[in-house]
Amino acid sequence: MTHHRIVIIGGGNAGLSVAGRLHRHGVDDVVVIEPRDQHRFQPLFSHAAGGVARASMTVRPQASVMPKGVGWIQEAVVDLDPDDASVVLASGRRVTYDQLIVCPGMQLDWDRVPGLTAALGTPSVASHYEFELVPKASRLLRDLRRGTAVFTQPPGPAKCAGASQKPMYLACDYWRATGVLSDIRVVMIVPDPTVFGIPEIDRELERKIAEYGIELRTGTELRSVDGANRTAEIGPVGGGGASERLPYDVLNAVPPQSAPDWLKSTSLPAAGDSGGFVEVDPETLRHVRYDNVWALGDAAATRNSKSGGALRKQTKVLAENVLAVLDGKEPTTRYDGYTVCPFTVSRSTVVFAEFDDQYRLKPTIPFWKSLSRERRLSWLFDRHILPWVYWHMILKGRA
Repeated sequence: MTHHRIVIIGGGNAGLSVAGRLHRHGVDDVVVIEPRDQHRFQPLFSHAAGGVARASMTVRPQASVMPKGVGWIQEAVVDLDPDDASVVLASGRRVTYDQLIVCPGMQLDWDRVPGLTAALGTPSVASHYEFELVPKASRLLRDLRRGTAVFTQPPGPAKCAGASQKPMYLACDYWRATGVLSDIRVVMIVPDPTVFGIPEIDRELERKIAEYGIELRTGTELRSVDGANRTAEIGPVGGGGASERLPYDVLNAVPPQSAPDWLKSTSLPAAGDSGGFVEVDPETLRHVRYDNVWALGDAAATRNSKSGGALRKQTKVLAENVLAVLDGKEPTTRYDGYTVCPFTVSRSTVVFAEFDDQYRLKPTIPFWKSLSRERRLSWLFDRHILPWVYWHMILKGRA
């Protein structure tokens, strides 16, 4: 058994950013538990699948991105006991803590869609939500010249659900430039009543959808896949209503998602939460039953839409509140529900959607309300500036 002042489960965006912030503010015993030896920048997956970035740009060695002065335990967590303030690792080793920060991200539940796991092994099905499948998705979209391309977005909660649409817009722009768009039927499956949920953003996206001739199926989900016969079964969300068999030549599928299975089996989720998300105060990010447990990011039961953009404010709030508790004070900093989803609607423009947990527009620059319109400037930020900021500042806890 080993003991640390701060134990962080998860070495992704959330975990490393919080670790860096805490260490820079003088906490000298911070350790991150992360089994992977590679760190992946997921916002670039859609760019790579859409052919405007290389998959290699999304990956760096985990050791190279760890904040200086922060410890790293390269193992997987299999259980934790908040009553005993301990974490159990796959090796059987037990790590105890003064404060625990839980941010392991979400898992992709491929098997919740019958036939989808098997279909991924066929030539026509891929997903840009899985790093190993990103190059396959890119090749399929690049090489398609005629036929039907189907893109799916899962019912929430899901990590940056809007990212399900990004490769579709990039591919349509490419197909238009190469003169084959008119020969390709493009179908987008969206579980919500509208393409996004905020009227201003809906109007921008619907304009691009009409421009590309995309068939938008709202209130619909992927129910099953027959990879051998290249057909997808779709139907109304919730299981009711009639199903439709949709033939495809390319299927880019994004599966349902939930918290990691090991987390679901602990006492951290609320009773009855099938998703297994950590039950926290959505403003302070502190657990509602365990005062020395915190959570942020995709695995936290907050009200905001889950995305990397939400972490910029969440990490700051959580770090300040943990520091206050370490000083014997009550946590007073509040997270306001902010998140952001940059929609890459062409190979040179982005619709920048900034909003809160009530789906109200919340622009970072209040007087620039038209930032949610399609812009070239937003593309430059999303594709070129943000990746540099991520590798050099966000993961160090400096942004």
